[in-house]
Amino acid sequence: MSNPTVEVPPSTTAALAKRDLAVDFARVVSVVVVVMTHMLMVGVGIGSDGNIIVSEPLTPQPWFPVATLFLQIMPLFFILGGFSSLTSWRSLQRRGGTAADYIRNRVIRLARPAIPVFIFFAVAINVTAAFVDPTFLNGVVTGIGTPLWFVAAYILCQLFVPLMARLHEAAPWRTLAALAAGAVLVDALRYSLNQEWIGLANLFFVWLFVSQLGFLYADGFFFRIGRARVAAIGAAAAAVLSAIIISGLYVADMLHNLNPPTVPLMLLGVIQISVLVLIHPALTKLMQRKPARVFTFLFGTRLMTIYLWHMTCLILVTGVTLLIPDAAPAPATEGWWLSRPFVLIATFILVFILSKYVARFENDPVVPRKAGEDVSLLNAVISAALVFAPAFYVMRNGLDGYVAVAGVIAFTAAVLLVIPRKLPTA
Repeated sequence: MSNPTVEVPPSTTAALAKRDLAVDFARVVSVVVVVMTHMLMVGVGIGSDGNIIVSEPLTPQPWFPVATLFLQIMPLFFILGGFSSLTSWRSLQRRGGTAADYIRNRVIRLARPAIPVFIFFAVAINVTAAFVDPTFLNGVVTGIGTPLWFVAAYILCQLFVPLMARLHEAAPWRTLAALAAGAVLVDALRYSLNQEWIGLANLFFVWLFVSQLGFLYADGFFFRIGRARVAAIGAAAAAVLSAIIISGLYVADMLHNLNPPTVPLMLLGVIQISVLVLIHPALTKLMQRKPARVFTFLFGTRLMTIYLWHMTCLILVTGVTLLIPDAAPAPATEGWWLSRPFVLIATFILVFILSKYVARFENDPVVPRKAGEDVSLLNAVISAALVFAPAFYVMRNGLDGYVAVAGVIAFTAAVLLVIPRKLPTA
């Protein structure tokens, strides 16, 4: 039986689906925060002995675990993705689209921008391997491949959007409860049996849970219940998150809780959606100002390009600094921290220059199927699996030249597989 408190008010949903400027701004800020964090996670410099050092300067810092409670923004990004997914799915349904159409569209939008990235990796890694020390190359390549985990998690969520939308409309609270219970059970088994691989099931439960929060946002639920109740929900989630960290059930480091994802990320998602709703009026007012709109447009039209290429551009900028005397201090030293603003600015400049040539893979419209054409659900699911597999492997084992080549083949095959075919005539 449907819960009347989350029935879809057509006017609210239509207004939000048209353009929620606060969501646009929050999505851009989320990606920028992720990118800047990634850029600080990989440190490459020259030590006092003249050798090149590759390290992770942030993780040893005593303040880092607490900082991740504020900087781990991926739950919010999946929430915003859930909002966009539900509104896109409903729009597609109104036009007569099917689940296969939806999955096809999402596969293309994820796979197409990633193909040039895998091509670059395939060429660069295999060529460089002949000239560079393998230990150094492996350290650099691991950092470059870090962002690809998102592709695996996100395409998994997109694959289930038609099903999860139906469950949300029929029983939203039971759906959320089932996902939360599944995540708790997975974590309990993972930690009690000391088997990390069990936690991989939470790629499904955790990320679908936070995506469902985006479904509630799209339905206007958080706006209907009032700011006081939203604040209470966020405070309750913060209290539970604090309790499970203080008790020692989980660590405070939200990066540690990321892959495989754990229950704290669900609670963090509840906190983040609560904060977004509470500051929504302020963000909407901010978006009435031209600088905010320019910032949002500048980044928002190339988000996938920025996300997929930022680590590559960082390594290229870092490589240049290694060639300049005294321009590449040892990671985590005072000189290294002072150099970060300049490196970050140079990296963003390089990303935007690169985006002039590769952003079209992200922004070119997905051509709709025509009358007499079709994409089978089986083909759509297989194409999603082809996108998931290489990205999942990178998430678990890191990137190398062979995997990069496999990524080119798999992602290209995924796109080709969902090209609409003409239906047989009677």
